[in-house]
Amino acid sequence: MSDMNVNLMLAQMRAMSLAAGSPSPTQEPARGTDFGVLLKQSIDSVNTIQQSAGKMTEAFETGAPNVSLAEVMVSTQKAGVSFQAMLQVRNKLVEAYQDVMNMPM
Repeated sequence: MSDMNVNLMLAQMRAMSLAAGSPSPTQEPARGTDFGVLLKQSIDSVNTIQQSAGKMTEAFETGAPNVSLAEVMVSTQKAGVSFQAMLQVRNKLVEAYQDVMNMPM
């Protein structure tokens, strides 16, 4: 792997780390935004990441010269982490729903 690819990946990781640590005003939902719309956007985002990882993996397996193993592994890990995060959100939503349904009237 070349130094340029390593530096590019490090820069991307730093940018993602900063974005995760301090959300920008554009990432915060506006008042009155429908929860269902936000949930669908999140699921679509995870789906896009997984499809991208799948395409990158397929390209590497077929021997595409512009795809390195490190890029494939990072992409696959991103897809896995985003799916696990979505799964945890779903679990919390189901738990909250069950708590509400079990409340006495």
